[in-house]
Amino acid sequence: MNRLALLSFHGCPVARLGEKDTGGMNVYVLQLAREFARRGISVDVFTRSHDPDDPKIVELEPGARVVHLNAGPHAAAKQDLSDYIPAFLSELSSFQRSEGTRYDLVHSHYWLSGRVGMTLSRMWGVPHVTTFHTLAKTKFRARAGEQESPERIAAESLIILNVDAMIVSTEEEKHDLVRLYDARACKINVVPAGVDLELFNPTDRQGARDTLGIRENQVILYVGRIESLKGIEILLRAVKFLECTSDIRVLIVGGSPGSDAELDRLKALAVQLDIADMVTFTGAVRQTELPRYYGAADAFVFPSHSESFGLAALEAMACGTPVIVSRVGGLKTFVDSGKTGYLVPWHCPEAFAQRLETLLANPALKDAMGEAARAKALRMGWGHVADRTLEFYSGLLLDVWDSAAGD
Repeated sequence: MNRLALLSFHGCPVARLGEKDTGGMNVYVLQLAREFARRGISVDVFTRSHDPDDPKIVELEPGARVVHLNAGPHAAAKQDLSDYIPAFLSELSSFQRSEGTRYDLVHSHYWLSGRVGMTLSRMWGVPHVTTFHTLAKTKFRARAGEQESPERIAAESLIILNVDAMIVSTEEEKHDLVRLYDARACKINVVPAGVDLELFNPTDRQGARDTLGIRENQVILYVGRIESLKGIEILLRAVKFLECTSDIRVLIVGGSPGSDAELDRLKALAVQLDIADMVTFTGAVRQTELPRYYGAADAFVFPSHSESFGLAALEAMACGTPVIVSRVGGLKTFVDSGKTGYLVPWHCPEAFAQRLETLLANPALKDAMGEAARAKALRMGWGHVADRTLEFYSGLLLDVWDSAAGD
């Protein structure tokens, strides 16, 4: 295996995290591309151009690059992006022909990319692997009122039927594919996601707070996309339940101030709850700045209703910060409740407030959990993920070659 094509149609891996439609999937694609290149595999990541100032090609590592393709307006709404798949395919094909590049395998990420991957697999005569990251039917089960287009559900089903293999982060995601989509279990390989252990390290807490201009003695942190499924409202209401709030700063990292309806709603809720003076909405920050935020926090809170993995929680743990998270999806697979933080089984503010009170009132417990969290994260670096993924690719290619030889 010499060269891979990774498809991340709607999510650019070099976009600023926390903005709309950027999050864990972007990190996943970025880190795998880098690790593959470090192992001698050439990688091209194809994505839509999301900004008029985007360079055509961005080098991630020697041998790994992001290729921006023009496919629809830069500011196109996510629900409209499928209309631009033909243009994306045309641009990608032109780029591939102009360079005379041959790819051994295509790995698509999310259902929009999966549609592209099906076509490229047929055109190039190579295997197609997909990772969905989130599934529409799983979201429906996680929270009442979630809405997804019939187009997405149909596309996910079609991709599952036609793809050569799927990679998921957890056994639960594998079970959802089998139960909800009638996927064949033999097509699904479980490879847990990872964390960048070079970037995310414990830091001096007071130094981090001084840099961020935080004067309060206790800091509660959320990092991620700003959308209702993430349960940020639960965190804000939990803060209202805390007994002593005179020396607490709540940081909500993510979103695009001034252009995000959910962010505006949460700001209004903070005012309504009379906690607005305690809460800072930072907007999105660059990945390289996140360790400072994790390091400044006493607790990372992630009350999500559904999470295929939950990379932000693992990043916090790598920085030695205990986590208080919902007992959902992938979070259950790496958060050891009572040791590295807490898994909360109920999506209600009181339950999160209780765990926050316990942690903030016991510095020794907080420090012990932080140390245990860091120790757990050290076993989950991206290098291990890349090795397992490449091993899976190699096995799949060997099966394809053996099948072709048999024919």
